[in-house]
Amino acid sequence: MLKTFYQFLMTKRNPGSSDPIAEFANNAFYDQSFPKQLTDFDELSKYLEENADYLPTMTIFDEVWKQYQEDM
Repeated sequence: MLKTFYQFLMTKRNPGSSDPIAEFANNAFYDQSFPKQLTDFDELSKYLEENADYLPTMTIFDEVWKQYQEDM
């Protein structure tokens, strides 16, 4: 079964960490509007650019997306 990006991102959570990827995952966890079912880069990217002020740079998303692709 294909894992959604959100499901993959949640494996990166670490509430005590200051790692940017862990912080992204922690903040996405609390984002009630995060599109949890998406697997499409463009749709996720658009959502994050427009709504995720907790993500300081899209480079973090790009890095996690690359890991997500490798994991699939």
